[in-house]
Amino acid sequence: MDFIQGETLYFDKPYRWTSFDVVAKVRWLLCRKLGVKKLKVGHAGTLDPLATGVVVVCTGRSTKRIDEIQAHTKEYVATLQFGATTPSYDLEKPIDQTYPTEHITRSLIDEVLPRFMGRIEQVPPAFSACKVDGDRAYKLARKGEEVKLKAKVLVIDELEVQNFDADNMQLTLRIVCSKGTYIRALARDIGEAAGSGAHLIALRRTRVGEVKIDDCMQVEDFPEWLDRQEITVGE
Repeated sequence: MDFIQGETLYFDKPYRWTSFDVVAKVRWLLCRKLGVKKLKVGHAGTLDPLATGVVVVCTGRSTKRIDEIQAHTKEYVATLQFGATTPSYDLEKPIDQTYPTEHITRSLIDEVLPRFMGRIEQVPPAFSACKVDGDRAYKLARKGEEVKLKAKVLVIDELEVQNFDADNMQLTLRIVCSKGTYIRALARDIGEAAGSGAHLIALRRTRVGEVKIDDCMQVEDFPEWLDRQEITVGE
């Protein structure tokens, strides 16, 4: 393997790690292994800290492929909690408002979900990496500043109910969608459409393009995997 000429690696991002945490760990281990001080390493698509799953990491000249990989369709498995919202639309922030859920049934969910299929508009979360006048939205939001973001057009190809727990008011969905889709914002919007509120309590990215979760290695296994590789050092 030639990490300077460029390699593409697949990782299952751990819970509470940022995508950059994965990149930083991989870069540090590779630099130590190769005996170099610098190496280009980047990820092809941010995954929220509270999510797990596929993160594609490119090294060396393969970093030129990042935009191409980011454009690929992605698949997620997400669990929504009806009846409450949070400012971040997930578990990063505490519940700020509660809503009735007695009216929510599987038939209502089946009626609501088709509204989110195909080409739709979505307002990204304030707690996101979107830029506002050069600053990341989440940095402004965490300072308590009001963040207003414009709706973006995206495509949701598949929206499949995997489980609806009526006792706990939790809905698990399999989602196939385009680049730029915020599953947290989708949870928010589905909650509103159901006449309640909702936030994300679990998220796992199971595919990026043709790369599936089964193709990924654990970050903790990377040093041992690296030791087994035949490595060449390109120019």
